[in-house]
Amino acid sequence: MSFTQRREYLFLYTVKDANPNGNPLEENHPRYDEDTQQAMASDVRIKRTIRDQWIRKGYKVFIDGEAKSLNTRFEELKKDLGKNDAKEVLRECIDARLFGATFPLGKEAFSWTGPVQFKWVRSLHAASFEFVQGTAAFATESKTGDKEQRSFRNEYIVPFALMAVYGIANQYASEHTGASDDDLRAMLEALWEGTDNLITRSKNEHKARLAIEIMYKQGYDGKIGGLDEKVGLFSAKGEALSGDEQKAIRSLKQVLVDIGPLVKQIAEKSGDIDKVKVIFDKELSLKGDDELRRLDFVDIEMR
Repeated sequence: MSFTQRREYLFLYTVKDANPNGNPLEENHPRYDEDTQQAMASDVRIKRTIRDQWIRKGYKVFIDGEAKSLNTRFEELKKDLGKNDAKEVLRECIDARLFGATFPLGKEAFSWTGPVQFKWVRSLHAASFEFVQGTAAFATESKTGDKEQRSFRNEYIVPFALMAVYGIANQYASEHTGASDDDLRAMLEALWEGTDNLITRSKNEHKARLAIEIMYKQGYDGKIGGLDEKVGLFSAKGEALSGDEQKAIRSLKQVLVDIGPLVKQIAEKSGDIDKVKVIFDKELSLKGDDELRRLDFVDIEMR
């Protein structure tokens, strides 16, 4: 049964000495806003993090990350599920139910708009970007057996960034894809766990820090909107940070995250909210969490 209550999401995670989301057209330089110097990541990157965790957990997904044609993947799923109808097959895949899908094959061609949509991700502060050069593991060898010069490996890293993700789950779109409440619970868990499991060379030291899910009451179709823009970053002493000070951040211990403006808007919409689920890492310093705890519809979990 499809979910019937709208949700909004805020998710914060840290990146340290890694690449949040490289741009292949810019030598894999971390994506960023040239004017504000904020590190950026695409919504596709966030969905991939979630999908990869689903795959680890054994969920059925439509896009499995392997290099193959759409027709090949569809034939695999048909054989595995024992179904032939394209919509029936895709409804068995949690990523298609939540993120939507485009299926352009033959007479069965269709497109689903996913109930869950994410904004582009931005760091809560100006970040710095460093070019790192190293040598390859093996030297080249000439035909005469002489050792040649080692080749160089070039890469870019972000020394530190606190990234903010905003998402919304639209109950109306779920009517077409069949996305359920259980699917949304699995998505939030995969977002947290999948971020911690980004253990590749370019993605190591990604760490989930805060997740907020606002579930609205049945029949409500409004939103607060832009939850990522309603939190602020200050020094550990609560002072404003200059641009240079923001770029010099290297640890979560140096900063304080102010969720006060967001909590105020949540309180103002209390009549429309069913419940709020909050997960936060114990290393994160928050301002405004006391006000959040006073709301009787808020459930808080520390990890």
